[in-house]
Amino acid sequence: MATPFSRTSSSQPLVFLLLFCLGLAAAHAAPPVAGEPAEKSGKRLAYLVSDMEIPFWEIMDRGVRAAARERGYRIDTYSAGNDAKTELKHTVKAIRDKVDGLIISPTNSSAAVTILKLAKQADIPVVISDIGADGGEYVSYISSDNRQGAYEIGKVLVERMKALGWQDGRVGIIAIPQKRANGQARTAGFMSALDEAGIKGADLHQQVTFSYQETYDYARELIDKHPNLRAIWLQGSDKYRGALDAIADAGKADQVLLICFDAEPVFLDLIPRGVLVGAAMQQPYLMGREAVRAMDAHLNGEAVEKNGRLPVLAISADNIEEKLATIKRNVLGIETERNEEERR
Repeated sequence: MATPFSRTSSSQPLVFLLLFCLGLAAAHAAPPVAGEPAEKSGKRLAYLVSDMEIPFWEIMDRGVRAAARERGYRIDTYSAGNDAKTELKHTVKAIRDKVDGLIISPTNSSAAVTILKLAKQADIPVVISDIGADGGEYVSYISSDNRQGAYEIGKVLVERMKALGWQDGRVGIIAIPQKRANGQARTAGFMSALDEAGIKGADLHQQVTFSYQETYDYARELIDKHPNLRAIWLQGSDKYRGALDAIADAGKADQVLLICFDAEPVFLDLIPRGVLVGAAMQQPYLMGREAVRAMDAHLNGEAVEKNGRLPVLAISADNIEEKLATIKRNVLGIETERNEEERR
């Protein structure tokens, strides 16, 4: 949990200096992805997101926009391309534009601290939607229960390995950055499930570029280094093909399992077919909506829960049909436009 940022006299010059140094760059920062017109309140929000090229964040953005539209806010989205410097430029631009509130999905938990300091100096409230912060003041932190979700998907993998008689095999991890609070929670929860079953982990590789090639190379390295590797856990979803191709190219398609965190639309087919053992599915569309709801409540003087935690769905072939409607709506954001029309 992040601790409140305590403003000191020494911190103020640092913040002003950073604002000054970034000011000119911010004036030339990339334009927002798009904006929604203010229909009711006339107020304006900005959504600072790590990387809209990653489907998870694009779905969350849709949730943010839908909720903002319902409440009459104009909303601009700024994607940092997973670059902390670009993220800071976007932060300064939003502050200079005098937005009424910031919703952030930061590049990492340490970078979030600087964003929160700048926003506090400008007296702009912030709601964090996923990732987390190592410190600083914010209105609300909307997150997934990453630890429990990872634990539950770890149990799904354990049961599959036991059914195959592979309890002596090892499990490698291709992880999101462990500087992120959510990355730390995912690893801790997953390893807890393995430890309870007496299954040993192999190496953990942290993603940097989040590319197909990086995922492929890490998977091949795990396979080549550990002859008794029986599974790979990918702490993301969109580059699942890189891991599957590495497994196939190593001639291990029937010997190494793949399990993921998050989801892609194709998972609705791959999980029932057994190509993937399962996936721990966050609910990004719902998270985006909840972030705006919390900001709207705060701006209207209402009490807001400091930490809102949403469940992660541990999906396997055994329960995917039962959870299908929820997955389509809250995980993948499918048919959300029709649903929004029905609400109105």
